[in-house]
Amino acid sequence: MYELLIQNGGTIYLPAVEDGVVWDTERKGSPGRLSFSVVKDAGLNFQEGNPVSFRQDGKDVFYGFVFTKRRDKGGLIQVTAYDQLRYLKNKDTVREVGVKASDLLKMLAADFRLQCGVVEDTGYTIESIAEDDQSLFDIILSALDETVQATGKLFVLYDDFGRLCLRNIANMKREFLVDRDVSEDIDYSSSIDSQTYNKIKLAYENSDTGKRDVFIAQDGEAMNHWGVLQYYESVQTETGAAQKADALLKLYNRKTRTLTVRGVLGDVSVRAGTLVPVSLHLGDIVANTFMLAEKVKHTFRENAHVMDLTLIGGDFIA
Repeated sequence: MYELLIQNGGTIYLPAVEDGVVWDTERKGSPGRLSFSVVKDAGLNFQEGNPVSFRQDGKDVFYGFVFTKRRDKGGLIQVTAYDQLRYLKNKDTVREVGVKASDLLKMLAADFRLQCGVVEDTGYTIESIAEDDQSLFDIILSALDETVQATGKLFVLYDDFGRLCLRNIANMKREFLVDRDVSEDIDYSSSIDSQTYNKIKLAYENSDTGKRDVFIAQDGEAMNHWGVLQYYESVQTETGAAQKADALLKLYNRKTRTLTVRGVLGDVSVRAGTLVPVSLHLGDIVANTFMLAEKVKHTFRENAHVMDLTLIGGDFIA
C-alpha cells in the first residue's frame, strides 16, 4: 500500500492516482523525481511549488515539490515533482580557500534555505575553490570529484525525505541481493572506452624554476594489454601531486562494467548511490560483489512494486 499527499496551504489532499507512481533517482547531477497522474475533481486544488510526500507501507520514500502540471481532455493531471536537489540547479559564483566538500555543501545549503540531514565529513581539505557562474550541482560535484581523486573515497549526495545527505558509499550498502531469481531481464557490458586509464600524468608549472614538474603513475602490464590510456591534468600545486597520481591510477586502472537489471522486486531502501550485492554469471566473469547503483527507477502500482537498476563497478571479484 502507498500513500501520496499534496499540501496546498493548510489543506492536505489524498488524490486519486491513475496508472501508478514512478520514483526515479540518479547518482550524480540530477534531483529525485516523482511522476504520477491524478484525477481532477471539484475538491482538488494544488499549485506548482506545493509539497508532495510519498510513503509505502508507512515508510518515508519521497518528499519534494510540484514543478510541472500537464492536463489532458480526460481530466487527468500529469504531475512531476522534484526533491530538494532540484534547487542545486541554481547558479552562483564561489570563492573559498581551505574548505572540505562537506563544509561547502553546508554553506551552500544555508545560503539557499535547504535543509540538511546526515552530512559525513569528507576529510580532505581542498586548497582553493574558484567557480564562476556554475550550478550548485557542478560546484559541489567538482569538490567531490577532487576528493575522490585525492583520497579514493567516493561520496554520494542525495535527498532523504526533505533533507540533503552526503555519505561515503561504504556506508550505503544494502542487503538486497540481485541474482537471476529476482530479475526479468539483464543487460551487461564491459569497457575500457571511458573512465579507464593505465597512465596518470600530472603537470605543475613551477614558477620558481621556470620548468614543468611532471608526476607519473602507470601500470606497464595494463599498458601491454590495452595500449596507453593516459589521464592528463595540470595541477595548481605540487604538494601531494605524486600521491594524487597514485590514487588516480588505483581508481581508474580497471575495466568499467555496467549491468542493467529490469523488473526486480521493489525495495525502497535501494536508490541511486547505494551499494547492492550482485551474484550473477555474466559470461566472461562471475559477479559476486557489491555494485554501485547509478540509476534506480521504482514503479508502484496498486498491487505491485518493481524497480529497474543500472549498476556500475570496476572489475568484479571472480
